[in-house]
Amino acid sequence: MTSIDDQPMFYNQLSGARINGPLLQFMNNIDVTVMVKPAGYSQQTMTAIVHKYHLDAQQINRQRTNSFSKQTIIFNLSESFANPQRVPGVHLKSNPVPYITKLSKQNTGGLMISSGYGGGTANMEYMALTGFALTNFSPTLPTPYTQLVNNLKNNPSIAQQFKSAIAIHPYNGAFYNRTEVYRKFGIDRFLYLGSKYPIRHQKKIDRSPYLSDQTSYQNVLDQLTNYHGGRFINLVTMQNHFPYNQHFYNEISKYQATKVSAGTDKSSVNDFATGIHHTDEAMKQFITAIDQIKKPITVVFYGDHLPEIYGNEMTKDGLKLHETDYFIYSNRYAREHGARNYKQKTAYVAPNDFIAMAAKQTNSKVNWYQALLTRVYEQLPVITEDVQASGNVNAYNSNSRFITQKGKILKENQLTKKQKTLLHDYRLVQYDVTAGKHYVVKTMK
Repeated sequence: MTSIDDQPMFYNQLSGARINGPLLQFMNNIDVTVMVKPAGYSQQTMTAIVHKYHLDAQQINRQRTNSFSKQTIIFNLSESFANPQRVPGVHLKSNPVPYITKLSKQNTGGLMISSGYGGGTANMEYMALTGFALTNFSPTLPTPYTQLVNNLKNNPSIAQQFKSAIAIHPYNGAFYNRTEVYRKFGIDRFLYLGSKYPIRHQKKIDRSPYLSDQTSYQNVLDQLTNYHGGRFINLVTMQNHFPYNQHFYNEISKYQATKVSAGTDKSSVNDFATGIHHTDEAMKQFITAIDQIKKPITVVFYGDHLPEIYGNEMTKDGLKLHETDYFIYSNRYAREHGARNYKQKTAYVAPNDFIAMAAKQTNSKVNWYQALLTRVYEQLPVITEDVQASGNVNAYNSNSRFITQKGKILKENQLTKKQKTLLHDYRLVQYDVTAGKHYVVKTMK
């Protein structure tokens, strides 16, 4: 297929049809295996797994006092957010994100391992919202949003734990089929450009074509003040999206690169660093604002992937090229009512850990599936793709790697027997929900 110039494109089916022609694009979508069936899959096995982790949930819940559904949980995917100072060979005059660096150190925080480089936004979003790991899928399923979600009657997600769930994206809502995906996930209101729920407070920075992160956070604040119960908010920002070589920003001298790695465009690093500094300033204003609100609010902030502006070799610097920043912050009211930071198992995490981490941070009781995710988070190394091979096309599924809290890369055969059993349970549940007989779906809400 590649010899006749087929260029598989799944994140945007219309563009794929324009590039490949409708016939080839149709054929690309036919030959899709969602996931390899794990050994021992059966209704009896799945019933036993639900029972096993229901008992785990009871044990976890003995120490917890809050209800997840009464919290306000914000998942904030920050487009391309990753501090350039971690990239080998890149040096800046000063840290462009001092406030977020401080938040990460003083609260639950560290590094998130992305499954993409320079792209794959919706894949990180899928992992965060569902708790499923991209690497468990088949290589023929690189983009679940456009290839999988529409084909399933039930798509369990964190949004379904709340009476109200909204999504905000200050851009076109059609990319990655988000309008339909969010509906399937149980999100009842989606604010995007052109939607019946308008994006307000629209501002751009200097010559950037994208709405600012300040715009995004002001729209979130609107939603926090117009609803009084527990709520889930999924925010996907756009400010720091490529291109980075168009000189969008003024005043880049303070954070400009003094040195870059071979093959890296210094001006792109300068513009990108200035952009994420604007994010840092907007976040400071946002945290100040939510600390004044008298209801429990917890923010899970994470960069989805690094920008594709670095010339480093993936085989040598692959792990560093997949490290983005994250933190979990609970506002003053939430901390006064049981929320607490923690530092164990936070140095490296994956997007599929965030549901369990948010429940733990807010001291919230969990159901059996969230108990499973908690065990995956606490007892397995970070599950991801082969970070020394994967680029912006996520075609490395099923080639799992595991990152320890010390940053060591392991293969699956290096896991302990107990860890392999837990991983198998996790894959069985993911298979059942996405490709199997859906035995457990009704018990996950």
